Amino acid sequence: MSMPSLPNLRGAVDLSSLVNRPAPGSVHTAGGTRAPGEPSAPVSAGTSVPVPQLVLEGTDTNFTAILDLSNQVPVIVDLWADEAPQCAELSPILEKVVLAFEGRLILVRVNAVENPQLAQAFQAQTVPTTAAVLAGRPLPLFAGLAAQADIQNLFEQVLELAAQNGVVGIAKPAGAPAGEAGAPVEPPVPALPPLHQDAFDAAERGDYPAAIAAWEKALKQNPNDADAKAGLAQISLLHRLQGKAMADIRAAAAANPHGLEQQLDVADLDVSGGHIEDAFDRLLVLFPTLDQDGKNVVRARLLELFEVVGVTDPVVNAARMRLTNLLY
Repeated sequence: MSMPSLPNLRGAVDLSSLVNRPAPGSVHTAGGTRAPGEPSAPVSAGTSVPVPQLVLEGTDTNFTAILDLSNQVPVIVDLWADEAPQCAELSPILEKVVLAFEGRLILVRVNAVENPQLAQAFQAQTVPTTAAVLAGRPLPLFAGLAAQADIQNLFEQVLELAAQNGVVGIAKPAGAPAGEAGAPVEPPVPALPPLHQDAFDAAERGDYPAAIAAWEKALKQNPNDADAKAGLAQISLLHRLQGKAMADIRAAAAANPHGLEQQLDVADLDVSGGHIEDAFDRLLVLFPTLDQDGKNVVRARLLELFEVVGVTDPVVNAARMRLTNLLY
């Protein structure tokens, strides 16, 4: 799966509405005290920046401190929600990759449901959504799931852009030995069912066929396993897009606007990039123009994409109603 290229920081979403807010429970950084909205002083490459830990919780009320921290260390933002099962798959991968950079990145986890102002500021159309903040400015990265190797490559690009903007500090958690970034103490993670763990492990190493096989086996054992159903839909989407270039997919769809395979591909691409309504609308508009076999294919794909997005999502509910009206 091709990851999105990094845009220039100019034109990024404006978070200024959060800068002047009070920040109870804020993160104390090497920037010291400052007036609201005033950026902290830049740091030299490799300068230690004291933080409580490398994985922080971000909220609507404490994000001023996160913006301040992003002047010194690049911040990765994980927008998640309990209602979206794919978040449980992505968040541990993001944390693992961030910790591997040993303080060159900070991870901030934001519950999008409990912090709607941040979700709106980052223009999160769905969860999970992953973004970065550099020098107080947000940088959209991707929505949905991605393989660990792709995420690591993308974060390397974030670090390159951070260096160009002078954001080159090294975060050092409180209590870590001098010169070491350290890592937060991780709470115990409940054991997953064996086939679920097999699927997650395969996805992390980019072996999508093995992950698909594990999820399918789990569903054979328990057809009502909602997590397995969602996991299978998500990893199947990644597998369909693997090795395909975004530009090629969009060019093929533009050249053949009524081509079933071409439109299915671009709908997959839109969902993977967070353009959920565009993806659903594309297939629902195509649906009436197809023969019965084509309609069956589109219906099956839509039901699968509903699982990827989350069956309780309002956008999914609206699309499901449109599909029902088309069927009957």
